[in-house]
Amino acid sequence: MTRLGIWPELAVGRPHSSDLDPQRGFPYAKAMEVHFAPELQAKLDRVAAENRRGADEYVQQLVENYLDHDAWFRQKVSASLDKLDGGESVSHEDVGARLQQIFQP
Repeated sequence: MTRLGIWPELAVGRPHSSDLDPQRGFPYAKAMEVHFAPELQAKLDRVAAENRRGADEYVQQLVENYLDHDAWFRQKVSASLDKLDGGESVSHEDVGARLQQIFQP
């Protein structure tokens, strides 16, 4: 099991004591437990150790990177759909010609 303590406050320091669950030391609504199959947990532990991080920290980094990429991807798709709705498009033939220019020696 990997416990994720999601603390945006860590950028400026530790969470305030008033935000902590006194029994567990985690922010009330900001802690999450994630259960992995044993083989996936072992793989996570191995890869995290190879990166000199704990599994919790490594998973937080992975999730943050994934969410950042997802937001970027959705923005790009939305902008492209807006262009299509505005009548901007490139024909199949034009795409092929551009690719040939790029990849021809």
